[in-house]
Amino acid sequence: MRKIMTGNEAIARGAWEAGCHVAAAYPGTPSSEILENISGYEEIDSEWSTNEKVAVEVASGASVAGARALAAMKHVGLNVASDPLFTMSYTGVSGGLVIVTADDPGFFSSQNEQDNRWYALHAKVPMLEPSDSQECKDFIADAFELSERFDVPVLFRVTTRICHSKTIVELGGRNEVPVKPYKREAGKYVMAPANAIGRRREVERRETRLREFSDDCRYNRAEWGTDRGIGVITSGVSYQHAREALMEMGDSVSFLKLGFTYPLPEELIKKFASEVETLYVVEENEPYIENFVRQLGIKCAGRSLLPAVGELNAWIVKKALTGVPEPEAYSVEAVPPPRPPVLCPGCSHRGIFFAMSKFKDIAVSGDIGCYTLGAMPPLNTGDTCICMGSGISAGIGFSKAFRAGRKAGGGQAPGGIKKTFGVIGDSTFFHSGITGLIDAVVGKSDLAVCIVDNRITAMTGHQENPGTGLTITGEPTAKIDLVAICLACGVKPENVRKVDPYNLKETEDAIGEAYNSKEPFVIITTQPCALIEDAARRRAGVRCEVDGGLCVKCGACMKVGCPAISLQDGRVGIDGSMCNGCAICAQICPKNAITRVGEFND
Repeated sequence: MRKIMTGNEAIARGAWEAGCHVAAAYPGTPSSEILENISGYEEIDSEWSTNEKVAVEVASGASVAGARALAAMKHVGLNVASDPLFTMSYTGVSGGLVIVTADDPGFFSSQNEQDNRWYALHAKVPMLEPSDSQECKDFIADAFELSERFDVPVLFRVTTRICHSKTIVELGGRNEVPVKPYKREAGKYVMAPANAIGRRREVERRETRLREFSDDCRYNRAEWGTDRGIGVITSGVSYQHAREALMEMGDSVSFLKLGFTYPLPEELIKKFASEVETLYVVEENEPYIENFVRQLGIKCAGRSLLPAVGELNAWIVKKALTGVPEPEAYSVEAVPPPRPPVLCPGCSHRGIFFAMSKFKDIAVSGDIGCYTLGAMPPLNTGDTCICMGSGISAGIGFSKAFRAGRKAGGGQAPGGIKKTFGVIGDSTFFHSGITGLIDAVVGKSDLAVCIVDNRITAMTGHQENPGTGLTITGEPTAKIDLVAICLACGVKPENVRKVDPYNLKETEDAIGEAYNSKEPFVIITTQPCALIEDAARRRAGVRCEVDGGLCVKCGACMKVGCPAISLQDGRVGIDGSMCNGCAICAQICPKNAITRVGEFND
């Protein structure tokens, strides 16, 4: 049977067909749909883990116990999971272990553009790179077999374009692979230094075998043209771009398509390069392949022609290799309206950001999630966004710096900052915020922590998290209490406030208390994401309206940054098709010109 599938869907299907038993992930674009699709296969025990490190450790434990296991994450997630990855390279596996890293060339939904191919080289684990959905499915199945054959985790590297593009896939049935009998091998799996020394030598022996395999495997193949004047070495989606870019040249171009990209095939590359006159390397981001080719003493061109930033496409490659410019696209005179990223209408984060925006002498350490958008105008409430969990940890650093500045400045911090607030979401708090909160308590920080709980992992597509009370398959489970965790971390009960962010008075009072506190203080805002089905159903038919007779056009309501509110020809209007009645705007209108109409469906 054939089916059109995205790369992520095909990866999930490949894991099922390969007899995978256990799968774990933390959601992150462009990888989120992998586990969402895997969860539909009842033969695979799947979970949303609290973070990527936990996901890889869950998969590693399952592998050591004899099951085939997979962990999936976006590229920055592998930074979090690198600790178990490097050690599992030493220990090896029992059941096959596959770790999917979804890189994001072009920054479509990420804070950086790192190239995770270097992780394979650094950890000395084999790496597969598919070029379409069919290869996503097939290579995943092969990855499990390679993992068991070479006793090593396999890194499976895809990119946004592979994850989300659709191609035809030939489907197969499930290969029922039994879980291997558990065998205790402390010398192999207990990485105390004495054991690690022996396993380190095994890594080098395995490396030799992998290099030999890379030169003679079906994943790396030469596609010869009739005229060997031009040769292109490429991999992943770059192969598709290069083929399309040079298709007009027909069979005059030869390609070395690499699907097994660590270790790279030294002898195959040498042979290919020796038989073409001009050699190009086409790859996105870092010159990973090009550097290897140059180290072999082979002359080639790649980075000097192709951009170092952003993803490639066929026209970029064509212009770089042939000099043919991209044709002029069809154009119209109309200018599209600006669409800056903003919090959605009715977003439960808007209230606390608006409340904080009133304080001009605070710094706000942000984090990864929808609430990062609080830094955008007109709220302008966010000074940093580094990585998952940094809303608290970096906030501690802010507080320490301002404390030092006050000491040096006779009580006045440089810039006039008097307080630091750290903002973090519920899923991110579970992911990597708890340790930061403990640090704040033990270190006697005066940081104010705002946990913005919208009861879902929103930005990546509404996945469950430990605070939602549901598993990945929708089964009821324990619902972790944020207040209880904060108290367990040592925050004093009198310094924890749980508020409704749609109630501005309550929220502003909590912000004021936190502002004046000399101890760690936690505010937890709790309202479900407006896009969650239950929340949307409850608010159906509820909206806010403006009384033109009372409105004095002061523009106060515009300061909340709600896209449902607009100002045209000096008149304020609310789009009833967008508004869902959160009524934050009504609470700040000085003339009570905004009212909520309709009834909540309780």
